[in-house]
Amino acid sequence: MKWDWSAVSDFMPHFWDGLLVTLQALALGSVISFALGLVWALLMRMPSRWVRWPVGVVTEFVRNTPLLVQLFFLFYVLPEWDITFSALTTGVVAIGLHYSTYTMQVYRAGIEGVPAGQWEAATALSLPRARTWTAVILPQAVRRVVPALGNYVISMLKDTPLLMAITVLDMLGEARLYSQQHFQFTEPLTVIGVAFILISYPASLLLRALERRLVR
Repeated sequence: MKWDWSAVSDFMPHFWDGLLVTLQALALGSVISFALGLVWALLMRMPSRWVRWPVGVVTEFVRNTPLLVQLFFLFYVLPEWDITFSALTTGVVAIGLHYSTYTMQVYRAGIEGVPAGQWEAATALSLPRARTWTAVILPQAVRRVVPALGNYVISMLKDTPLLMAITVLDMLGEARLYSQQHFQFTEPLTVIGVAFILISYPASLLLRALERRLVR
């Protein structure tokens, strides 16, 4: 089979459209996972077990069920309850919710890694609890977990092709549509594979450099 450069040229406009959708899903999903993961982590530190127990059940359930199943549930089941979102919005919410259960564990590790002396110093200074968290604990905890959070961003990137299952035309969705219409699979799928490498590998190198810088 010959490599058809004209097919690559013809596919590229579709590729850029898919790349934009992929990056939108990745960016918004990351924001949701980071914010919601922090909320889960803080709730799990609440003294009341009536708060911790439901949060623990929900996060364990989400973390231990496949993302694809969650996508199907949100996209196909919720409309039966008159709750309807666009395919892209559904994908973003599903990715953000799913990965928030992982970022929660990262935040918990970061918070628990803050030296006990920092808590004692805040208590000695009579800092309000909210001030202790925002000015003392969270800045140190987040600094420790940035590389780990970045790793999950790369994982989210590699999971964005699952959105094709709910009709989102991300990079892989565009490649599949083009291939089915033109009966050319090698060129578009190869372009998509190269694109994922060109995005994820430099990002992983950047995270390693950032991790070395933060641990100094």
